[in-house]
Amino acid sequence: MKTYITFQNKLIPVFYTTIDKKTLISLKETLERKFVKGKKLVKKCLDSLISIEIVGCEAILHTKHEGDTLALSLR
Repeated sequence: MKTYITFQNKLIPVFYTTIDKKTLISLKETLERKFVKGKKLVKKCLDSLISIEIVGCEAILHTKHEGDTLALSLR
């Protein structure tokens, strides 16, 4: 399935098989926290973010540059 979240004034598609509202809230909080307090590599990934895939309790962040793709734990 697919839904959208707004992150840094961009509409980002989020793909998942099963998800609840708590997971989406956790995803948004994690992205905002990483954008503010994350290391340079994480910030670079978030700047070129094009989509997110939720797999279990992890978010796979897909970017314009395949080498920048990153996995974040949502717990």
